[in-house]
Amino acid sequence: QGQQYPAPALDFYSRENQSGCGVAQSAMGPFYCPADHSVYLDTAFFQELSQRFGAAGDAAQAYVIAHEVGHHVQTLTGISDQVRQAQARGNEAQSNALQVRMELQADCYAGVWAATARTPSGQPVIEAGDIEEAMRAAQAVGDDTLMRQAGQNPVESMFTHGSAEQRQHWLQRGLQSGDMRQCNTFADGAV
Repeated sequence: QGQQYPAPALDFYSRENQSGCGVAQSAMGPFYCPADHSVYLDTAFFQELSQRFGAAGDAAQAYVIAHEVGHHVQTLTGISDQVRQAQARGNEAQSNALQVRMELQADCYAGVWAATARTPSGQPVIEAGDIEEAMRAAQAVGDDTLMRQAGQNPVESMFTHGSAEQRQHWLQRGLQSGDMRQCNTFADGAV
């Protein structure tokens, strides 16, 4: 987009680590910490992604990492600050709805990365056959899927990341467009 891009740090850990946002524990899953501009990845999560969620493969892992880097982009562009300010003014349901839009935008950004990333020789990093892996991962980490696995009925007002369908939709939108401008999950009627 013509702007400077300071890359985030990637911090791989096992079980527990210290982050700029506090203690990083494996129960948290992958996350982005805006305080130190770092993506924290518990290596056990990728095994869980494959075995528990049935989303194996390099593309599934790449989607998870690209999603977290999407949060870094949101921090750099000021979107994260705007959302946090709006969340502070709303109730829990409103705050959750804004968080869902943040997460879906990060999914879309992950799709944009997958659509545009190239190896040094110019080959796509994510090939057509890999897309299904990433889509399975997006489906597996949808709030409705996770709530059902926990024996709960999905309640949309409690979602913080979006439904499986929403996550797949926005990942696909980024994949098809390859354009960050197509990732405005905050527009009226977008979600």
